[in-house]
Amino acid sequence: MDRTVVFSLSAPISRGHRIEVTQTHDESGSASIAAIVDIDAGVRFERSDAPTGQTSRWMGTVVACTVTGSASRVRTTLVVDAVRPGTAESDAALREADAAADAARDEALRWGGTDREPEPETPRFW
Repeated sequence: MDRTVVFSLSAPISRGHRIEVTQTHDESGSASIAAIVDIDAGVRFERSDAPTGQTSRWMGTVVACTVTGSASRVRTTLVVDAVRPGTAESDAALREADAAADAARDEALRWGGTDREPEPETPRFW
């Protein structure tokens, strides 16, 4: 399900990039975007005047990005394909498992893998 996010800063994020959105919630129940992290580019867009309160985070993939500006303000509107929390956690777990498997394979090759030369056979006398 797509979500539309309006951010009060210029945050040009390319389509297809994965992002993490941090929202703050006040007592009345209204939510405000405090920060957006472009995971693929490694850039964090954060408001310095972000309201305090309870925070929540969610992840997604950018479908569309529009940055509009006037003399007094700039605004970024993102259409985001939200990722379910379990999916994001399993994606991170799979990346870590792949890295662990690669490290184990490299260690096995280092300690006794195929790079060793076989010992010469002793001559047999019958």
